[in-house]
Amino acid sequence: MSAEVTPSREFSPQPTLEMVAEVAGVSRSTVSRVVNASPNVTAEAIAAVTAAIDKLGYVPNRAARILASRRTLSIALVIPENTAKFFADPYFAKVIQGVAMHLSSTEYTLSLLIAPENAAEKTRRYLQSGNVDGAIILSHHSDDRSYVLLAKSIPVVFGGRPVSPEGTVASYVDVDNAQAAREVTAQLVSNGRRHLATIAGPLNMSAGIDRLQGWREAVSDAGLDGSLIEHGDFTPASGAAAMRRLLERRVPIDGVFAASAQMASGALTVLREHGLEVPRDLGMVTFDDDYFAASSVPPLTTVAQPTVEVGIRMASVLLRSIDGEQVPAVTMMPTRIVERESE
Repeated sequence: MSAEVTPSREFSPQPTLEMVAEVAGVSRSTVSRVVNASPNVTAEAIAAVTAAIDKLGYVPNRAARILASRRTLSIALVIPENTAKFFADPYFAKVIQGVAMHLSSTEYTLSLLIAPENAAEKTRRYLQSGNVDGAIILSHHSDDRSYVLLAKSIPVVFGGRPVSPEGTVASYVDVDNAQAAREVTAQLVSNGRRHLATIAGPLNMSAGIDRLQGWREAVSDAGLDGSLIEHGDFTPASGAAAMRRLLERRVPIDGVFAASAQMASGALTVLREHGLEVPRDLGMVTFDDDYFAASSVPPLTTVAQPTVEVGIRMASVLLRSIDGEQVPAVTMMPTRIVERESE
């Protein structure tokens, strides 16, 4: 039996600038000016070139445009976390969605860089070597000081206020974490909870610092004890461990603010192990209106932040900065409280 032979396929050559010029009846330089949106072209020439481009299916040469503009037309979204944390946290997916939505109407492409601590130096070299026109940094930790210093080399926008002893020369987009945490904790107080604890986030991130501050302000406003604090790293496992430590203190607790819905979900597991129910035995509120908050038993009252819109705004601010515009140092986005059954 003879082997089957796959017939060869012939591909039409890609249309060139010269081919467009011939069909349009204009010079190559005129086509180039039209493609690059030069103002020095007549309306008749634009119409002829546009018709020829449509007829031939011509696509401008990206490499040539990059050389002409001295830009890569690429930006990086850097997440200094390990891959396990990246894939487990729905916050990252929503931010990326927003960034991609904004870039879809531009010539820019997006490079996603997951950069745990052991890859930080390699990532910084890549960013500073002319591979991208700018970078968005998410999930910034205070020990990632070099990402703040990176803003002196290329345009950078942070998702969340960067924590650095040097301060920052980069713009950032954030929500008022302290005020939102204060307001959602106050709902526990208004429901008669008087022994409030918190599972706070890490103190090397602005979200962890500010949400703890907001809880402390709400507790202080109510004249309550502010010593029931344990910390996690925004993951379910850390929330469970923090809840165990709180229960091991063997002091009354009738309300908990968890600084992330992931930590709240871990805390709920531990409470059930101890025969405690929310909201019968204690109230619980949290931060982030994701599936951890919505699918918990019971569903959790939480602070919703406009995560997709944060991504859109960061991309917008970064592209404006790349274009040399003056951009705001700080852009604050609104939050709202989603009331459910856990208070």
